[in-house]
Amino acid sequence: MALREELARGLKRVGAFTIGDFEVEVGAGGDSLWAIIRRPGRGGMAIRAGHATGGFRTLSKHKAEGTKLHLTAESAIGEHRFCFEASGDDLHLLRVRAWVTPQQPLLVPFLPRDLYPLDDGDDPLGAKGRVEAAQRGPNTGLIYLAIDEPAFGHVLYMQDFSGLNGWYRATGTTPVGSVGGEWPELGYLPPAPPQSHTPPINPLPAGEETAVSDAVIVLRDLAAATESEKARQFIQMLGEAYGVLYRPPFTYHEWVERAERTLKDLDKAPTATITHYGHRYIRPYNDAEYPDSMVQMTVLAAMHDYGRWKGERIQLADAFAGGMGKFFDPDLQTLRRYLPNVGDDKDANAVDSWYLYHPLRNLGWLALNGEDWARELFLKSVDFGIRAAQHFDYVWPIQYDVRDFAVITAKRGDETHGQTDVGGFYAYVMLLGFELTGEMRFLDEARAAIDAAMGMRFELEYQANLTAWGAAACLRLWRITNEDAYREQAYVYLASFLHNCEIWKSDIGVAEHYSNFFGATALHDAPYMAMYECFDSFMAFEKLLLEAGPEFDPAARMLVGEYCKYVLDRAWYYYPDAVPEKILATEWRNGHIDRKLSFPVEDLYADGQAPGQVGQEIYGAGAAFALAARAYHRIEGADFHLFVNHLVAATDRTGDRALSLQLAGGAACEAMVAVLRTGRKKLPACRITLAGGDAVRPTLEADDRIEFTVPADARLVLTWSDQ
Repeated sequence: MALREELARGLKRVGAFTIGDFEVEVGAGGDSLWAIIRRPGRGGMAIRAGHATGGFRTLSKHKAEGTKLHLTAESAIGEHRFCFEASGDDLHLLRVRAWVTPQQPLLVPFLPRDLYPLDDGDDPLGAKGRVEAAQRGPNTGLIYLAIDEPAFGHVLYMQDFSGLNGWYRATGTTPVGSVGGEWPELGYLPPAPPQSHTPPINPLPAGEETAVSDAVIVLRDLAAATESEKARQFIQMLGEAYGVLYRPPFTYHEWVERAERTLKDLDKAPTATITHYGHRYIRPYNDAEYPDSMVQMTVLAAMHDYGRWKGERIQLADAFAGGMGKFFDPDLQTLRRYLPNVGDDKDANAVDSWYLYHPLRNLGWLALNGEDWARELFLKSVDFGIRAAQHFDYVWPIQYDVRDFAVITAKRGDETHGQTDVGGFYAYVMLLGFELTGEMRFLDEARAAIDAAMGMRFELEYQANLTAWGAAACLRLWRITNEDAYREQAYVYLASFLHNCEIWKSDIGVAEHYSNFFGATALHDAPYMAMYECFDSFMAFEKLLLEAGPEFDPAARMLVGEYCKYVLDRAWYYYPDAVPEKILATEWRNGHIDRKLSFPVEDLYADGQAPGQVGQEIYGAGAAFALAARAYHRIEGADFHLFVNHLVAATDRTGDRALSLQLAGGAACEAMVAVLRTGRKKLPACRITLAGGDAVRPTLEADDRIEFTVPADARLVLTWSDQ
């Protein structure tokens, strides 16, 4: 209401500029500096660039390279600085940043939200529209909305929390759930200490500049009408914003060494495995929980990947495979979650919907790689999974009784939906069945499952890795059927996954000791990132990128590539020995943490909580095997390995000492290519040239490693010779 009155009265104009067809006016009101974005005849948006009780006494313009407008101001609080940047020919981007330098230690009880839709008369109460997606928990601070009346179009608003860590550390706050609001008052609500009888005690420091806001607004002229088009536009707009967000430098980690340590600890640590029926089984957590078919197959399949990469069978993987048959129930003709001798403290008949299918996915993979025992067990169990899907009409509950499909828990905690993304994962399992047998019934089941999930929009995700596999299933189904609707549906799964990522770097509390950048929270409402979902999503996106052709949206390809790139850095910090011992949780929900063992903790937090509260997750130990097998490339006849932090879409041995590679990342992003010594012999003299003939200078030259930085979509040639 105050904004409506100020706009009707007229702001004190400070500056103006255009972004494509949009006009931007910057002006001062009674207590705020505003940027008003207008699309002539089609409404607009008001962005509160800064707020000061009592208003701004002075406003001065300054020249600054790369900015549309650079202002300084004074208020009773202290000094303020504002920067306005704009770019984009197709998707239009406005970035509004604000800083404050308090003249006294400043306690901040409240700052208002900053985003308001406007109608043709600049009335924020007259615009009609809807919010498609808003920030969940610690994830990216974004809101995606459409202004329908007037027909302004779609807007993606983001806060780059990376640059605001100083505010959060000084005030003792976190940005969890801080971007959202209720129409028409939207945007960022800067976190402040809760109001109570005890006043806040953490001020912004006097005399130090602190970033207050870093808003990125992406504007789209035309609003989408369909679910898949809304998702694709969201991905495109997110890709545009990603280009200006802070992205931490990538750090190389020794994943092959980590895999070897993990292999040894799985074999030797008495708390890692247990023997039943003469077979070895993996404990889900260090010294805790009963053997579990999903856990056994998750680690087993990753070990097989690593064995194929090494060119040798891993005996421990074969030992784990030997016990899988005991999970099979001959009466129900399906795999069960637990062994027959599970303790009475577990409901042996209760199964989470996704749990039934995850072991089948890994069995299908192994079957396609020539493991006859896996093929037999897959084909014996898959029909029960089909009966379950058909019984629930492809809309799965959270948990049911495996004996009669009686629902135990119908909906998740917010009482809205069941396991919404199981259908995508189920579709992937069915496509494995189709590839194994050629039977059309599997293809029909995949279609039915994907079709049933249409209409969920940004509520599609239940669990991150399941959503990622759903996107991969859609692209695979598109390739098989040549029906574009399935390619378009892949964007819906992918948009839902990206909506639940943390595309910012936290330095809050102990989070300064690890990376959360581009991590996906485990569940739709989870407060933490988890290793299992992290690396399983990585494997899903490898399959997705291999299916994606030139028709796949470049922004989608880029964002998937960036997610996978940062997995290879971020995942390292799940291992207890990779972070200071003092930051780890000292009380655990499951088992205990042993820093000497190369098993990851389950949980990392963006809000600075202690990692490892859930426990040391042995079923996440497959990460080291999966990542090593995909990021490292063995070159026949060469005394080195090649590490690439993006998917390599194609390779061609063009000479005795020459290798051509095509990377599958985004055009505006960077990839690391590293030549790694594998023995005592010195590294050869290496040279990388791009497709156009330009040589790439190394960014690091050490005895054991030579690193190069190349475009993430590069076609490059590596040559080497003895020094």
